Amino acid sequence: MSQIFNAVNIQLRRNVYAYQYFRRIAQRTIWCAPQKCAGEGDHGSYVLGKRWKDTAETVVIGGGCVGVSLAYHLAKAGMKDVVLLEKSELTAGSTWHAAGLTTYYHPGINLKKVHYNSIKLYEKLEEETGQAVGFHQPGSIRIASSPVRVDEIKYQMARAHWHPTPQFLIGPEKVKELFPLLNMDKVLAGLYNPGDGHIDPYSLTMALAAGARMYGAQIYNPAPVTALAPTPDGKWDVQTPHGTIRANRIVNVTGFWAREVGKMIGIEHPTIPVHHQYVVTSTVPEVKALKTELPVIRDLEGSYYLRQERDGLLFGPYEQEEKMVLQDSWVRDGVPPGFGKELFESDLDRIMEHVEYAMEMVPVLKNADIINIVSGPITYTPDLLPMVGPHQGVQNYWTAIGFGYGVIHAGGMGKFLSDWIMTGEPPFDLIECDPNRYSKWTTVPYLCAKARESYGFNNVVGYPKEERFAGRPTSRVSGVYELLKSKASMGFHTGWEQPHWFYKPGDDVGYKPSFRRTNWFEPVGRECKLVMEKVGVIDLTPFGKFMVKGKDSVKLLDRLFANVMPKVGLTNISHMLTPSGRVYAEVTITQLAPGEFLLITGSGSELHDLRWIEKEAVDGGYDVDITNVTENIGVLGVAGPKSREVLQKLTDEDMSDAAFKFLHCKSIRLAGIPLRATRISYTGELGWELYIDNKDMAAVYLAIMEAGQNEGIDNFGTYAMSSLRLEKGFRGWGAEMNCDTNPLEAGLDYFIKLNKPADFIGKKALQEIKAKGLKRKLAYLAVDTDDIDPEGNETIWHKGKVVGNTTSGAYSYTKQQSLAFAYLPLELINVGQNVEVELLGRKYAATVIQEPLVLTEPTRTRLQKKAKSTV
Repeated sequence: MSQIFNAVNIQLRRNVYAYQYFRRIAQRTIWCAPQKCAGEGDHGSYVLGKRWKDTAETVVIGGGCVGVSLAYHLAKAGMKDVVLLEKSELTAGSTWHAAGLTTYYHPGINLKKVHYNSIKLYEKLEEETGQAVGFHQPGSIRIASSPVRVDEIKYQMARAHWHPTPQFLIGPEKVKELFPLLNMDKVLAGLYNPGDGHIDPYSLTMALAAGARMYGAQIYNPAPVTALAPTPDGKWDVQTPHGTIRANRIVNVTGFWAREVGKMIGIEHPTIPVHHQYVVTSTVPEVKALKTELPVIRDLEGSYYLRQERDGLLFGPYEQEEKMVLQDSWVRDGVPPGFGKELFESDLDRIMEHVEYAMEMVPVLKNADIINIVSGPITYTPDLLPMVGPHQGVQNYWTAIGFGYGVIHAGGMGKFLSDWIMTGEPPFDLIECDPNRYSKWTTVPYLCAKARESYGFNNVVGYPKEERFAGRPTSRVSGVYELLKSKASMGFHTGWEQPHWFYKPGDDVGYKPSFRRTNWFEPVGRECKLVMEKVGVIDLTPFGKFMVKGKDSVKLLDRLFANVMPKVGLTNISHMLTPSGRVYAEVTITQLAPGEFLLITGSGSELHDLRWIEKEAVDGGYDVDITNVTENIGVLGVAGPKSREVLQKLTDEDMSDAAFKFLHCKSIRLAGIPLRATRISYTGELGWELYIDNKDMAAVYLAIMEAGQNEGIDNFGTYAMSSLRLEKGFRGWGAEMNCDTNPLEAGLDYFIKLNKPADFIGKKALQEIKAKGLKRKLAYLAVDTDDIDPEGNETIWHKGKVVGNTTSGAYSYTKQQSLAFAYLPLELINVGQNVEVELLGRKYAATVIQEPLVLTEPTRTRLQKKAKSTV
């Protein structure tokens, strides 16, 4: 078989080279004739047979399926001046050679919506534009051939039932019925998505282009962008050989050229091309004899996909990271000039292991003749997700790059980005694809290591709380990382290493993922007990931290946040809302001095939030200075009933309840080191956050640990913090609140000051929402489970119908009870209401309970004082 493949490979290369040669000749022949180019006749007025536009509302750079989809959606939405610039011809890059797979399935939350919107668009596109798209919808099956894969399917089913996505868990008999050519020896189950399939990428792109032109967009090609120059008013001069276009915004949708376009404005996007191969067979008699098209299969253990191609088969593997190939020279030296519709030399030896898996699962492959082997570049980011949205630090520069699965993302992402551009806010939460999740810490070695890992991880088991270790640690380590790294299971948060849980002698240590309770369950309970009864220390350095000061700082923050601004020395929790009244961010704000504020946000939303703040400052003309101090300041959390006693040993500052009240902030010296201390605790227990120069962090930490020996001090991690915050009823951004929710349904009324004089963003929309009334609200559930706990995004059932979804979940070690937050319709939120939570294929009984399950320390203290005063 290997000899046959090698012979085919040689012939294929000859065919490909001949194809490329004649194509380049044809391109040179038709470059200008019969159209007028710049410099011929009316200079600049006509280019490539059409009138040249000197100005545009949006310039889309890149004519692959994603870029053309964006132009189509913007024009269809009513934008009058949409221009798309393609350096050679539409589909050049990764689109033209893609396998064209389409699927409703995605393990993420809202990327399911992107896939759904893509498929629904593709179903109607031919009718709308008159252009055939070659869309086949035979369905798809993800094959489970091990018990853990069956658990994975059940896990994903629980997360899919509250979406409109058609998805079913099917048994071996149904799998065999749908794909009769399978060897069923190892098949235990399948995840079936009717409506999945494949589409011709070239035809899809041309149909989208036809639609874009139909709605008024202008497409120029060949029209390479040679330079990008920002103007003082925030616009862009987009320079091409044909002339310059003044654009209100530009969108980089250039596939594996994204780094080169980014470098034009000083940004190095973390994208890299990888070699992906697929094989096409000639006619297979058993396939030809079928009356209906075979569904696409994805053999997760074999790590390949396989679909019908005419009367033959097409299959594409994903090699392990040690075998896959990166085109890292393009990162270093750039894409070779003229590369666009070329292929790499294929390497069948690299994928033979997967070929053998495929032959075992689909035996008819053993006798199939190979007629084509495609090895082409597709673009990866470190985490395999695209980078979509406006970029922090540069005005009116947007990206839609890093698509490893551009065909299925094109339609939905074009709509998502178009809606965002047109309305000023994302239509739904998709922060996992925010381009600002990366920064200077994302080095080229890190990019290469993560791209290798991600390619090899395409079909690994998708566990909850997944960790991937390639490329770690980055430059982002806190001042206590070296002290803690051997004592804890570390998690990764936007480049930072942060302890999830700590080891003790006798513990089953290390990262051991599971769909059920695993090795961290008991140790986390130990840490929760520590914080509830003694004193614990946690590294909170990954928080995003910004300083905002200046003449207009109060005005700016009053415009951005729905809460009133705290007075000097005080801290509060505030929320930034979108114009439609949804929660864009939750931020802790402290006024350190008159007009000088420290803003603290979550690690995963650092630049996401900073971009929003900076944009409003520029758009509103506010006289402020905004500085990102995230990497300069370390943060230690000290929590528990004995935390005050420990800290008092190290400072002359009075730490008593009367002198240092809740949500107050002071500059103090601790063990002789200056820092800022805020009395606040994300665990709900008595606690402080200490903001320290990162270089002094280790010294402060060691002093605290030494001072707390008699009080039983120890470390705790983020898993314990999550359990403690949930039992106290604390909402979490990204879970209970995000761009899918408004603060009223999330139960954040206390923090939303609709009567404050400032016209904060989202105020009018929120007043309208309040007047109309809510349709759902956040409920607090006690769940009767066994060896599994809710995590978030599971389906809620009532009387056999889907009624809502969980947002987060954990086990309360204090009350020995599994808990979850969930959005439910108003008629089901009353205390005592019974519902069911779907977990791993079972529906567990759940009851709406009064929140919180455990009172916070300030509340307990207040009630104790009140009780004493009445005696």
